[in-house]
Amino acid sequence: MAMAAAPALKHWRTTLERVEKFVSPLYFTDCNLRGRLFGDSCPVAALSSFLTPERLPYQEAVQQDFRPAQVGDSFGPTWWTCWFRVELTIPEAWVGQEVHLRWESDGEGLVWRDGEPVQGLTKEGEKTSYVLTDRLGEGDPRSMTLYVEVACNGLLGAGKGTMIAAPDPEKMFQVSRAELAVFHQDVHKLLVDLELLLGMAKAQQLEWVKSHYPGLHAQLQEFTCRGQFVPVGGTWVEMDGNLPSGEAMVRQFLQGQNFFLQEFGKMCSEFWLPDTFGYSAQLPQIMRSCGIRHFLTQKLSWNLVNSFPHHTFFWEGLDGSRVLAHFPPGDSYGMQGSVEEVLKTVTKNQDKGRTNHSAFLFGFGDGGGGPTQTMVDRLKRLRNTDGLPRVQLSSPGQLFSALESDSGQLCTWVGELFLELHNGTYTTHAQIKKGNRECERILHDVELLSSLALARSAHFLYPAAQLQDLWRLLLLNQFHDVVTGSCIQLVAEEAVCHYEDIRSHGNTLLSAAAAALGAGEPGPKGLLIVNTLPWKRTEVLALPRPGGAHSLALVTVPSMGYAPAPAPTSLQPLLPQQPVFVVQETDGSVTLDNGIIRVRLDPTGCLTSLVLVASGREAIAEGTVGNQFVLFDDVPLYWDAWDVMDYHLETRKPVLGQAGTLAVGTEGGVRGSAWFLLQISANSRLSQEVVLDVGCPYVRFHTEVHWHEAHKFLKVEFPARVRSPQATYEVQFGHLQRPTHYNTSWDWARFEVWAHRWMDLSEHGFGLALLNDSKYGASVRGSVLSLSLLRAPKAPDATADMGRHEFTYALMPHEGSFQDAGVIRAAYSVNFPLLVLPTPGPAPAAAWSAFSVSSPAVVLETVKQAETSPQGRTLVLRLYEAHGSHVDCWLHTSLPVQEAVLCDLLERRDPAGHLPLRDARLKLTFSPFQVRSLLLVLQPPPN
Repeated sequence: MAMAAAPALKHWRTTLERVEKFVSPLYFTDCNLRGRLFGDSCPVAALSSFLTPERLPYQEAVQQDFRPAQVGDSFGPTWWTCWFRVELTIPEAWVGQEVHLRWESDGEGLVWRDGEPVQGLTKEGEKTSYVLTDRLGEGDPRSMTLYVEVACNGLLGAGKGTMIAAPDPEKMFQVSRAELAVFHQDVHKLLVDLELLLGMAKAQQLEWVKSHYPGLHAQLQEFTCRGQFVPVGGTWVEMDGNLPSGEAMVRQFLQGQNFFLQEFGKMCSEFWLPDTFGYSAQLPQIMRSCGIRHFLTQKLSWNLVNSFPHHTFFWEGLDGSRVLAHFPPGDSYGMQGSVEEVLKTVTKNQDKGRTNHSAFLFGFGDGGGGPTQTMVDRLKRLRNTDGLPRVQLSSPGQLFSALESDSGQLCTWVGELFLELHNGTYTTHAQIKKGNRECERILHDVELLSSLALARSAHFLYPAAQLQDLWRLLLLNQFHDVVTGSCIQLVAEEAVCHYEDIRSHGNTLLSAAAAALGAGEPGPKGLLIVNTLPWKRTEVLALPRPGGAHSLALVTVPSMGYAPAPAPTSLQPLLPQQPVFVVQETDGSVTLDNGIIRVRLDPTGCLTSLVLVASGREAIAEGTVGNQFVLFDDVPLYWDAWDVMDYHLETRKPVLGQAGTLAVGTEGGVRGSAWFLLQISANSRLSQEVVLDVGCPYVRFHTEVHWHEAHKFLKVEFPARVRSPQATYEVQFGHLQRPTHYNTSWDWARFEVWAHRWMDLSEHGFGLALLNDSKYGASVRGSVLSLSLLRAPKAPDATADMGRHEFTYALMPHEGSFQDAGVIRAAYSVNFPLLVLPTPGPAPAAAWSAFSVSSPAVVLETVKQAETSPQGRTLVLRLYEAHGSHVDCWLHTSLPVQEAVLCDLLERRDPAGHLPLRDARLKLTFSPFQVRSLLLVLQPPPN
């Protein structure tokens, strides 16, 4: 009788080490996965060679007198060249399989095939095989002759004993392998997956160390007290520096710093982020308000175009906050302690003369192997060696203290630290990007509603533990190789599951909070319409009706509050504004007009006109069309999921629609719409509904794409009748400008940039904004606004982005500045829809608002329970100045506030931050893009 096996208990350390040995090139290769990379093998048919002290051209070399050779033969000496003629015969039985030439020799090798150089072969560079065919066909030739040119020197010269020693003129070289072998591509892919998963198993290490190795964790705590183990980082994971929202970045520090304090007795004073793909201009402010004054990375050394001009400097953020930044001049966090590396650290330092100190990061840093004893011994010997820089084993705190004491002459860099590489990560894996944006919104809404329920109900328990778990899941996915989409398929699938968990649990928590808010008189269930944004909104909403139907209603909901759903009989009241008119012309074109904007679509769905009705101002450039989908070839130099190269712009191909596919959807009144189909290619298609609501200043484009491409990039373009040398892009807690021209290398290196919910191109008195609900890649060149939609890389995940996608973008023409026109609020509305939530009894009869702010320049971003909350009745509010202005404003609240005091982002009270409450209002003062947090202590609930 078959019986199910009992589940095995997995020991964390043995499991990790088992995986390490399973992929090891050194251990157990007779039975591990690495040893199965190659299958059947056979020797080459014939091997012959000739030696020459000269570097001969190919045509001359192949005419020389080749003599028989065999594996194990020596050749040399140093600086000579040995040419090998390799004659191959592939066995008939290998038809249908991938076949490699396996070649291992000392020296630098180069394969020649059909008179052309095709690949290098070096053991030092870990290139020891050449692909003869990725699939041997029935009719393919079985015999061929290759030549391998081997230079008698190593990758870094031919030093005797060390790299910087004089060359060894008598050194001899050897051929140790020359054979044909079947290559198992499936094994290779599994190896890559396991290696990356192994690395991931190491993203929130200290929490896992605590969970799985409590003994080691206790030792780390002891070593920390002695100064032998230095916790650095400050955040929950080594997060991406571009895509997370401002609030998510705050939570990275809040969770990380609190963990360090709880487990090691102190917080980090350095933000240690070596391997992230760019750094937001709001990071300095966030760092300073989380107790961090120092920043270290080395990633900008990867810039493809411009060399960053400093290694030690002050970095000034969007609001003027400054931190001391250091980029180790060795441009690495994996150095081994060689003399050459130490010399490079000194000679490459671009701030010599301004400072005399720099970091030398040694050990296996990428993946976390740490230093070897040999590395430590080398560096000890370099402490005081004549003719070399003085090296001392130190700590980040000591380094930054030394830099700070000698900082009077340092330069200042203002604004973002933009990485001129990996621009594809703003778009790759659109489902992950969408999950990130949606889950940031859900957690925002849950925290707000739970806070309001806490204030209104004596019996509601704020779900602090559940919210911490959900936030930590979201923060884990903001690791710099997950939210960026540069992960393997297994990680991507796990990330999507995490987002589903956050959605599911988040919606449950929303319902619980709504039930507490709506608890009142007994009776039939009602509907509550909730506005989680800090301003009053009047919008069209689809309300559920008996029998499963939905009907459209124009509803008004106060700021951060709720309103009862209108009764079915009052769904079509007299509209306060002009209704939406929808007209389809005889040529198939459709016009949508709500009295604010007029939209005209041609018969294929392209936007031929977008007019501000009051002024008659046209937003689309003359002779062009908007909503133009364009396809690009997208083949980067190497980093497939990471990179999109500047040359992809040379391959622009408009996707042409077919006349007659445009049809009217909703016929007008509170909403008008038209929809169309578009065949992108033989394998991919798109459908879109273009929607205009009553009273709405923007037109929305609800888009569904079935995407099945390889190395293609889909964007949508809007040529604007606007001229400006710079465009504005939303970032965390604010916005910044980037050039629309390619004047300098610093300008054109930003051919693809990142933004959050909106970008805007404005001239004096008029502009055009492009909003989105889940996209991050963008560009404005000249007068064309472009939103990046989908990519199709094949590594490290061959399935990335394949399948069905849904997203929405919106277009908003405006008079005046984007600030005064309400672009920022419109983008929030696109991303934070009104919520329709059931109540256990009849919904409250009257509308209610918890918070409002007197100035449109100030956004109340977050309302949550304080991390440390006596009796659970202390809230944290986070606000920021969004226009780029100095402003005074009043925060109004209807909650029973007992005390209000300013705090930092870690929720520590400002001793001088007491705020007087007058007529349920607090006065707050902001400078441009300033983020302010405050604690509200609520009065005890009535018995």
